[in-house]
Amino acid sequence: MKKLLSAVALLASSLAMAAGPTIPLDKAPIDLRDQASLQNGAKLYQNYCLACHQMQYQRYSRTFKDLGIPEELGMEHLMFTGEKVGDHITNSMPADYAEKSFGVLPPDLTNVARVRGADWLYTYLRTFYVDESRPFGVNNKVFPMVGMPHVLQELQGVPYRAYETRLVDGQATEVYVGIRTDGSGELSNEEYDRAVADLVNYLVYTGEPSKLQSHALGTKVLIFIFIFFVLAYFLKKEYWKDVH
Repeated sequence: MKKLLSAVALLASSLAMAAGPTIPLDKAPIDLRDQASLQNGAKLYQNYCLACHQMQYQRYSRTFKDLGIPEELGMEHLMFTGEKVGDHITNSMPADYAEKSFGVLPPDLTNVARVRGADWLYTYLRTFYVDESRPFGVNNKVFPMVGMPHVLQELQGVPYRAYETRLVDGQATEVYVGIRTDGSGELSNEEYDRAVADLVNYLVYTGEPSKLQSHALGTKVLIFIFIFFVLAYFLKKEYWKDVH
């Protein structure tokens, strides 16, 4: 067990070091009770992420059941490579081709939210920017020298680092003011942030699917405790009424 924990800690430490310097992270609006958000996140993942990143520890059938997706609709709109509904969520990209294209095998993302954290993922997917010096033409504020393309660019538009000229100590200075886009994306800035939140929400779910059942069970337990408390209170009054 100690060796396993040490290995996990080493993996997390290595990933954190690879991500470069720490920057303030935006808070991810995670809500596992929002079924519509989870469904949209699943759709985004299947359409934009699965081509490179598998989820080989998550089954289609479990996903459809947990997210309230009818099996027929799930098979029609979320399964693209001929799998069976009971199969794990994998892709057909050969490992040698992936390593040749990206320099390293793209990681499985089933548990990425548990390793990176929801806030890291939410900020990461919203801080790509154009950098012609990089192989895929983009870089990332959270993960400098990132080795993947900005797969959501058609939704966001072309992102770039924006600067404004401001007076600093009486001198005109170029000041970084954040990531902006050229307006060519299919979504507005607010819609894109919402889409990223849905995708991260889904990744949080796949990291620990049992949370959905835990939340539902927790609500039922609280209701039971409340009802039991009321019954116990009146039972206590009945037992002690003659004493007083």
